[in-house]
Amino acid sequence: MIVIHHNPDCGTSRNVLKIIRDAGYTPIIVEYLKEGWTRHQLLGLFAAADISPREALRVTKSPARKLGLLEAGVSDEALITAMLKYPVLVNRPIVCSPKGVKLCRPSESVLALLDKWPMGPYFKEDGEQVLDEYGALKTKAL
Repeated sequence: MIVIHHNPDCGTSRNVLKIIRDAGYTPIIVEYLKEGWTRHQLLGLFAAADISPREALRVTKSPARKLGLLEAGVSDEALITAMLKYPVLVNRPIVCSPKGVKLCRPSESVLALLDKWPMGPYFKEDGEQVLDEYGALKTKAL
């Protein structure tokens, strides 16, 4: 089973979802901007992905700067509390699979979580090639 914490307005998130589907999977899609987060969910995801709340913080197109969250002394607890109140503060997409949990930026990094990949050649929505015609990775994302 594959779970994607997804923002349909995000190009990277759309690319990751497309890669998963084109590889033949039917993921569970969690639209976290609608559903929100729980403290246990965030802590579990961050621990499983081996990232800190600071590393998961979305800086661009979020209220992080306005809320003062980019300052060096902001605690993990303060970041988690803000992420619970403003779900957009969590960078995305976060993907869970039997192979692990990962914040999938760039989008082709999701391939490390998949047993099977889409057929090559394969391109992202912006036209950047991810897989060549033989199914080999074109970038060093993994």
